[in-house]
Amino acid sequence: MPGRARGRRADEVAENSRSGAATAAADGASRTASASLSAQAREAVLQRIVDRRYPQGARLVEREVAEELSMSRVPVREALRALVAEGLLELLPHSGVRVRRLERADVEHLYEVWEPLAVQASRLAARAAGRDPEGLAALELTLRQAERAAAAGEGPREVAAHTAFHEGVVALSGNPLLARVLEQLSWQLRLLFGLRAEPEHMRAQHAEMYRHIAAGDAEAAAASTLLHVRDSRSVALRSLFGQD
Repeated sequence: MPGRARGRRADEVAENSRSGAATAAADGASRTASASLSAQAREAVLQRIVDRRYPQGARLVEREVAEELSMSRVPVREALRALVAEGLLELLPHSGVRVRRLERADVEHLYEVWEPLAVQASRLAARAAGRDPEGLAALELTLRQAERAAAAGEGPREVAAHTAFHEGVVALSGNPLLARVLEQLSWQLRLLFGLRAEPEHMRAQHAEMYRHIAAGDAEAAAASTLLHVRDSRSVALRSLFGQD
């Protein structure tokens, strides 16, 4: 009898262990699904800010955003909170959030950080270009995409191609730490590129950067990138605030 009792207790312990493991697995899957939906909602809201469907100063109502995205309010609420923490949205005094207006200081701070990182990315990309023909071809493709978008008068698609060019330079650099750091700036840069004017000479500057990178000339690539970023800063400040 004592042996059977011990056996039953062992069976109960095993069953409880299996039940606990199953519950933990289900909870883990639920959290993963929730995080995935929240990430999707964040990406969708960000894209709407970048392409100005949600313009600067626009008030976002959680319920309305959830309906527009065909999602429940929980992942949308989490996405909006994340964007407030990232500085792209701001809390309203009483309720809700709105798209934060870019101030001159925001633009200047962004370029102060982006400039040295972009220059180093081009320098490293030029050094790595000979070892990564596929990455170089992908970079060249973004130039053609920008040209086609500009010719068709499709501003948002041109902005996307310009953003892809800079992301392609970072990818070609082969430095994962640099890529992670610049990823933190990616949406702020996309937002800024979407708000400013996009003069034709910016495409020419990208083409020059590409030529130096493809030739493996690291210092020429770095110099042309420095010129481009500083010119981009002047264009952004003139477009948004009337002075550089």
